[in-house]
Amino acid sequence: MSKHDVTEAKASKVIAEYDEDGNLNSKLRLLKGAAAKIISVIAVLMSLFHLYTAFFGVFESILQRSAHLAFALALTFAIYKPSRKAVKNESIPWYDWLFMVLSIACYSYYVMNSQVISSRMSYIEPLTALEIAIGIISGLLLIEATRRVIGNTLVIIIFICIVYGVWGHLITGSLSHREFTMMWIIDHLFYTVTGIFSTPLGVSATFIFLFILFGKFLEVSGAGQFFIDLSVAGMGKYRGGPAKTAIVASSILGTISGSAVANTVTTGAFTIPLMKKTGYKSHFAAAVEAVSSTGGQIMPPIMGASAFIIASYLGVPYMDIAIAALIPAVLYYCCLYFQVDMRARRLGLVGLKKEELPKVSSVLKTGFMFFIPLVVIVVMLASGSSPMKAGLYSIGVTILVAALKGATRLSFSKIFKALDLGARAAIETAIACAASGFIIGIIGLTGIGLKFSSLIIDLSGGILIITLVFTMITSIILGMGLPTVAAYIVQVPLTIPALIELGVSPLAAHMFVFYFAALSAITPPVALAAFAAAGLAGSEPMKTGLTAVKLGLAAFIVPYMFVYGETLLLVGDVPDIILSVATSIIGIIGIAWAAEGWLFRHSYWYERAVLFIGALLMVNPGFLSDIIGFAILAAMFVYQKFIPRNTVANTLSN
Repeated sequence: MSKHDVTEAKASKVIAEYDEDGNLNSKLRLLKGAAAKIISVIAVLMSLFHLYTAFFGVFESILQRSAHLAFALALTFAIYKPSRKAVKNESIPWYDWLFMVLSIACYSYYVMNSQVISSRMSYIEPLTALEIAIGIISGLLLIEATRRVIGNTLVIIIFICIVYGVWGHLITGSLSHREFTMMWIIDHLFYTVTGIFSTPLGVSATFIFLFILFGKFLEVSGAGQFFIDLSVAGMGKYRGGPAKTAIVASSILGTISGSAVANTVTTGAFTIPLMKKTGYKSHFAAAVEAVSSTGGQIMPPIMGASAFIIASYLGVPYMDIAIAALIPAVLYYCCLYFQVDMRARRLGLVGLKKEELPKVSSVLKTGFMFFIPLVVIVVMLASGSSPMKAGLYSIGVTILVAALKGATRLSFSKIFKALDLGARAAIETAIACAASGFIIGIIGLTGIGLKFSSLIIDLSGGILIITLVFTMITSIILGMGLPTVAAYIVQVPLTIPALIELGVSPLAAHMFVFYFAALSAITPPVALAAFAAAGLAGSEPMKTGLTAVKLGLAAFIVPYMFVYGETLLLVGDVPDIILSVATSIIGIIGIAWAAEGWLFRHSYWYERAVLFIGALLMVNPGFLSDIIGFAILAAMFVYQKFIPRNTVANTLSN
């Protein structure tokens, strides 16, 4: 089989896992009859449980988190097949009913005994035989659920960690640790809040679930289609309009959905054919959609799931994370926008015809009210309200504003559907956060995190830029095939301490790792979002992935810049921030010119190199570098504007 065939097969595999609504397909059962009704009731009960705790207050940590996980596991074994090749059952086989009962029974034990577990003296009071058995069964159920929902990558990492925890004392050298009994490991993982029930699962059981549920209420009310229509109406008429439509629509929907792949297939089904129709090549159209959708995870105000976990780790309000992420996200989309525009200029593309476009006023009339819930979230978070309260109130506001129009009004059946879909959509995050607890627990128990950080520093010679490169590579590798939230959590105890030890601020260190964990969705060889888009566009997956990397180039550069100058995270004096943001925007436009090889005409390789150097100097914080970079970009601007050169590259060779 050729390399092309292999990558085509990967793309087909990824795209086959999602239906037109962005939901997993090949992993799921197509339940019908009584089984489907029972599972819908369980999903709705899960949503109602979280709405109740959001309104009346969360329960004690072990209780809240174990109840959340019990629901997620029960739904996992009901909905997810044991393998993709399994027959698409319309009913639940007996063994998965058994797994569902065991999941509910085991994690109900934690619910019923949460006070006792929280007050016991861990590691000193021995576990009973029943507690050990429940811990082992709970762990096996969670690992199997992880395999079905997340895939083998995370399961392999978990097994490596468990093996290291049990037998790592036999290793000689710096990676060795003290010997731990099996009871001690089970105690640490399942009867404290430093293992399975650690911070990530706590965030999933509170903030994240409500925002996922909020997104489903918007979806059921028709807000998603409204934002797509508005993007078409606003951007469709411009040069390369469909690609710019994809950027706007995907950035809005992506920040709510939090899933790069699901967002790609949801908006891509509409935007990719439009881009191809106006003249963009298939691989470029697919790459634009993949990069646009991936950027939704770093775009405030919601930013998917990871931002809530960053806030919890740093112990700061969520709004601080959203504010810090704003300028890097703007630079990301700015670079993408100008590359799309330059490509349209090179190809001589025009926008959609007037008769093909809806009127902005008409679109706003039908859905203007959908901006209100988003405004409510921003205002409440900015005013200091908790994310739980902001999510809860936004759901209520969505129901109210949807009632203003008959077509969007949420009937009881639609509300039931939103509650059902919200719980199902939260499964992946819940399982990923819980499974990451194995890794967090073993790293904390053995102390390997500090040893790994020391190893990184030793390998880099204590040179920050080399450490950053190592961290970037680690983030992308660990992120291959993993949700962003899992890829980020795994690295919190491993690579972030090394960055902080070398003088990087905690905020910049966490944001650096988070960005590259998110970018794994468009980075070959396992670029899930790019492969999904390639499946929609009918393009070569690897070529699509490489094009996506070029389009997302800003996101590979900006994190280095905000590590060396936090003004891009809106930290510092106002004049410095304004100067840094202004010069960075100019620099990012320069990067787009260099990457696309076009300003006023085709740019030769040496012109692109000069443009890129000038752009990097502009993005790099510092007055002297800004002056030099601006002079270089201005000189290239004048050179291309007034000194035309003969070229045969007015048409694309790729």
